[in-house]
Amino acid sequence: MTRTVADPRVPGPNPSRPPRLAALDVLRGIAILGTLGTNVWILTDPEGLSGYLRRISISPTDGWMWAEKVLQQLAQGKFLGLLTVMFGIGLAIQQSSARRAGRPWPGGYPLRAGLLFLDGLLNFLLIAEFDVLMGYAATGLVVAFLLTRSERAQGRWLYTMLGVHLTAIALYAGSLLLAQPSAPRERAPLSPNPYADGSFWDLVLFRAENALVFRVEAIVILPLSIALFLLGARLFHAGVFRPEGARLRRRLVLVGFGVAAPIDLLAGLAGGGDLVLITRYLVAPVVSLGILALVAEFYVRRPRTGFAGRRLTEIGRAALSCYILQNLVASILCYGWGFGLAARFAPEARVPFTVAIYLTVCAVIALFAHLWLRRFERGPVEWLWHSSYRLLNRAQPATPR
Repeated sequence: MTRTVADPRVPGPNPSRPPRLAALDVLRGIAILGTLGTNVWILTDPEGLSGYLRRISISPTDGWMWAEKVLQQLAQGKFLGLLTVMFGIGLAIQQSSARRAGRPWPGGYPLRAGLLFLDGLLNFLLIAEFDVLMGYAATGLVVAFLLTRSERAQGRWLYTMLGVHLTAIALYAGSLLLAQPSAPRERAPLSPNPYADGSFWDLVLFRAENALVFRVEAIVILPLSIALFLLGARLFHAGVFRPEGARLRRRLVLVGFGVAAPIDLLAGLAGGGDLVLITRYLVAPVVSLGILALVAEFYVRRPRTGFAGRRLTEIGRAALSCYILQNLVASILCYGWGFGLAARFAPEARVPFTVAIYLTVCAVIALFAHLWLRRFERGPVEWLWHSSYRLLNRAQPATPR
């Protein structure tokens, strides 16, 4: 895992292998920090996810609550969508690499998906109940086989999954219109509260006991995840990162920022908690495509990365490690088994406290990624994942070509 001086006996890089795209790692870094921008509000709530869900249904009554609502809406769903699309792009890159090397596809990818699912399971139980890795592992396994189909067949799957998702959103929106207006139900506070008062093990047991409730999001959005994985693969092959993809990038920026972003912001601020599912799972993914296209355009025109670009690149190269680490660091700061800061701050100090936690965690993971990658080629979780895959794959019988 340690970097070494180039050995003349080792063959040099394959000239047929395409160069690494700067925009890919930068986008992964942006997606990782952006998902923290959503999740940090869960981590800084004294009652965790339960308290967060209660707060988003409350109408703002003062300036701080409006500031909280705006900050949440700016991140809500956009970077989850971006991360999902980036996973699809990663699958397309792995498939292209396998083809260039003459390896069968999906080949050993199911084993990789299994290891990712295990990573997600441990992350869910030990660190964060809002883990996305388990869902991505299941989605990636499905899409890996879909990528072996023709482009037309992939398109049919994409539109079918998108149609299923849009139907579910339409049914939800219809239920909101037809429902009789009633006073909002008060959620009972957690008692006992494992986030503020429990031990590390208490939280593990709490997540295990409520696993179905905490995992329902990944199940419900599986059709959307499949569609975004397939869309990411199609965008990659369509040249969204290449100079000839300028027209495609302009369209994505126009739709993402010119159409979807204003709708998302207005609906999120005016619609209250009832519309969060619509903005998060319908409009926000379109905004994420605008973010992708904007960053891709920037690096097509300016291939060099500045200071911020280098830090984002390092986070992107160690994305799996940084995703887990950011939730772990924030948990240590906020939960009762750590410093317990979330329960110590008054509600009126929630916004500056959350912003401070966010900036602190960003600084920690950026410093970690910088120092780690100065010595090692991969992040620690990436290294463990890759080493486990090689070990297990070597133990499997060879697949005839």
